[in-house]
Amino acid sequence: MTKRFLSACVVAAALFPSAFAAEFQIHDGERVVFLGDSITEQRLYTTYIEAYALTRHPDWKLSFRNVGWGGDTAWLRQRAHPDEKDLFAADAAAQQKMVEDSVGRGLSRDVLPLKPTFVTVKFGMNDHAYQVFRPDIFAAYTRSQTEIAKELTAAGARVTFLTPQPIEEKRADPDQDVRNQSLRKFSDGLKEVAAKNGAGFVDQFDPYMGLMMTARAADPKAFIGAGDAVHPGPTGHTLMAWAVLKGLGATPEVSSVAVDFGKKSVTAQGCKVDKLTVADGKISFDRLDKALPMPIDQRAEGALKLAPVLADLSRYDLQVTGLPEGTYEITIDGESAAKASADALAKGWNLTNSGGPITAQSREVLKQVFAKNNLYFDRWRNVQLYSFPAWAKGAEVEARRDAEVRRLDGEIAAAEAAIDAARKPKVHHFEVKPATP
Repeated sequence: MTKRFLSACVVAAALFPSAFAAEFQIHDGERVVFLGDSITEQRLYTTYIEAYALTRHPDWKLSFRNVGWGGDTAWLRQRAHPDEKDLFAADAAAQQKMVEDSVGRGLSRDVLPLKPTFVTVKFGMNDHAYQVFRPDIFAAYTRSQTEIAKELTAAGARVTFLTPQPIEEKRADPDQDVRNQSLRKFSDGLKEVAAKNGAGFVDQFDPYMGLMMTARAADPKAFIGAGDAVHPGPTGHTLMAWAVLKGLGATPEVSSVAVDFGKKSVTAQGCKVDKLTVADGKISFDRLDKALPMPIDQRAEGALKLAPVLADLSRYDLQVTGLPEGTYEITIDGESAAKASADALAKGWNLTNSGGPITAQSREVLKQVFAKNNLYFDRWRNVQLYSFPAWAKGAEVEARRDAEVRRLDGEIAAAEAAIDAARKPKVHHFEVKPATP
């Protein structure tokens, strides 16, 4: 529950000067793959992005798979295991050959079989080796990212590169951390790679750093990510998803209802309103939305105080003008959703993440998406890629592996069908009435 303050919009505009102009890059029918390192493997920012797309477009057919791998780099070292000493020391021709081999093998195993139409690629944290900028590593990084774009594009997928977020130590000047200065150079190089290869590019480094610096100005020991220095917790990942979604052209409008208390009239956008009644100082109506508000992980609600997440990504609004002064309670299907003053309701009240059945439904979608993504991770890493010792290998073992993969694929398909059902909006009965003192 939050008011939409002008200052939040100013902050967003400063961080994303062209954020409102783009079309959402995920489309109906997409098979989306998230490729990255351990931060992607956490299955947090990726799940929040997925939940946004699923709830905002409940009639779209969408598929999402996460193939993040802890410790990985743009040259896919955790999947193909190239000799990094030789890779960094090689001349351009030799390095290109090594990169083609490493990237090709990694993508062929983990990404291309999924037949993606849209891939986000997030590397850089491990690539820079947690040290002062090294041109030799940077050369391997940009060459590898170029090869990733080349191979995925050739396979028919659109590619968007994501920069890493900054490292967050408990220091007053995170922008002076040499590792962050190195990450900034890697991110700048990635932007050039994207431009040269016709790929998308989202810089989450600067927005996240801006939030860190703002927090440090108020408290030098502030720690916004709520995880460790490299791996943010749900709060930090919500901030990352906010930055990435805006960079992907996500829009905030879910639906809005505006009631004129005096005229007993209503206008609606993105929803259908029936049975409006204005009597005895109370307003009631039925509302069927075209979409659900974006679910916010309850572990990450602190992110809403750090960035205008709801104002930028989920405006599920109710406006009531002409009410007598006082405090009013908003109920949905008889459940209390919020309390607001007449003045606040006249300006518009964002019911995203409020109480009541609509927020509960969106949270249930998020819960189911988490479960589905964990199921796919188990299928991919613990069954498909499980390495048996030599003495256990054989046709019988592989047959059992294949059978388990098919069983898990069935569970994943059932989970996705349940998610599709869970994200359909329902008719709800709204009431606005004077609050009990």
